[in-house]
Amino acid sequence: MHKFLIHRKGDHVGVATSDIMAEESVVGVYMDDDSTVEVSARVDVPLGHKIAVEDCEPGGAVIEYGVQIGKAPEGFEVGDYVHTHNLKSARW
Repeated sequence: MHKFLIHRKGDHVGVATSDIMAEESVVGVYMDDDSTVEVSARVDVPLGHKIAVEDCEPGGAVIEYGVQIGKAPEGFEVGDYVHTHNLKSARW
């Protein structure tokens, strides 16, 4: 059973459909083709929040919905919780 959804192939993040615990191995589903990916959560990720499914280098663009939603000033790794502490919005 999946615990997060990824909108499109190439996105850096998926959205938790239930709480994810640190060190939990979880499955995500790509909504564009129903393929799956398995990720080991590095920290807790609350319901509705983002988990990294791709690494992002420091200062790199963060992609969700197939578009840039922001930048990761310090970068992040697969399984990281992605939120305001490590994501700068592309809107402001």
